[in-house]
Formats: sequence, structure tokens, C-alpha cells
Amino acid sequence: MPSTALSLTTLPGGLVALPGVYQPQADTRLLAAALAHEDLGFHTEILEIGTGTGALALHAATRGARVTAVDVSWPAVATARLNAWLHRLPLRVLHGDFEARTAGRRFDVVFSNPPYVPAPDNRLPSQGPERAWDAGLDGRAVIDRICADAPALLRPAGILLMVHSGMCGAEKTLDRLAGAGLAAEVTATASVPWGPVLRSRRSWLEQQGLAAEAEEREELVVIRAQRS
Repeated sequence: MPSTALSLTTLPGGLVALPGVYQPQADTRLLAAALAHEDLGFHTEILEIGTGTGALALHAATRGARVTAVDVSWPAVATARLNAWLHRLPLRVLHGDFEARTAGRRFDVVFSNPPYVPAPDNRLPSQGPERAWDAGLDGRAVIDRICADAPALLRPAGILLMVHSGMCGAEKTLDRLAGAGLAAEVTATASVPWGPVLRSRRSWLEQQGLAAEAEEREELVVIRAQRS
């Protein structure tokens, strides 16, 4: 009889991932570097929106922070919980929409590597690995929600760290965060080769004016915002 066991992918750092779960990539590493500059301690309350494998949440937990991670994907939730168990680290992993699952709570630090890839369908996918990257026609469906909700999620002097593609418009993100009362700036950038998702959408991205003809690299930005 064929095996019914789920196939796990082994990742660097002793992590594993269930099929379809977003694996750490260049945007994850850029956000990790930004997080390393923040002062985290045993009394720091942290929220990660869209945890994936839990890699960044677990890194924060190793520094003693109390971390809550949220993801809409059940495979991602299961993966993050499994990785927390494998590393013997305390991590609270919740399934569902971040706004609903954190109602009434505030945090010292909120960080996110949200879906940000522009997609021909403005409706967000309800299942499949595409949930980790597809974010509507302009790639801002989740980014804009995080910007709007940040003041309610952050304690006084709380910090938001978010990474996304330059295609989505870093200036738009800065303007939205400023409009929400946060002091925001771009603190890191990186130029990375286009991945398979962008390459598969080249013609559409060019038609939308989101990419230049024959463009091969994507700019990533990390935005840091602080509540007064």
C-alpha cells in the first residue's frame, strides 16, 4: 500500500516545512537582518503576521521574546508548531486572520513578510501555496491592512517591521503609515533576481507598468515604523 505520511522538506537551520509552505528566501533574510538590530528581551511581546515555517518567530524566541505568530494557512501553522517543538522553543501559533486573532492585544514589535506579489486576479487565493505571495492587482491587499491596523496593534513606542517588493511602492507604504500616525522610513534594501512567479507573469507585469521590459531583478525594501 502507498504511504500516507506527509512529506517534509528539510531546510537550513534545522527547520522543516510541509508541502506548500513558504520557505525562507531573500526577503526572509532581509527582514531577519532588520530584526537583529532591534532590542528584544524577556519582556518583549512580539507578533509575526504570516509566519510560514516560523523561522523568524523562532529566531525572536531564541532572544527571550514572547512571540505570537499568526497564519491563514493550516499547513504553515502546523509547520511552525512542529519547528517550535523540534527546537524546544516557546511559540504561540494561531490560525486565522491576524486582525481577528489579535483583537484587543498590543505588542512591542510587529513584523511581517506579507504576500506582496501583484496578481492578475484581484481576489486573494483561499487555498494553495499562492496564499503566501499573491496580493491583488497592485500587490498591496495585505500591506495596506497592516498599515491601517498597525496603530491598534502597537503599544506606545512600538515598532513595525515589514518587508515587501519595490513593485508595490515603498512611498505608498510610508505615506499610509504616516497617515496612521507612525514615523516610518525605509531602513534596508536589496536587489534580487526574479523568481519563477514573477517570470511567469512578465507580460502582464509589463502591461500593467509594474516592470520594465527585460527587467530581471526585483528590489526588496524593509520599512520600519514606530508609534509615538
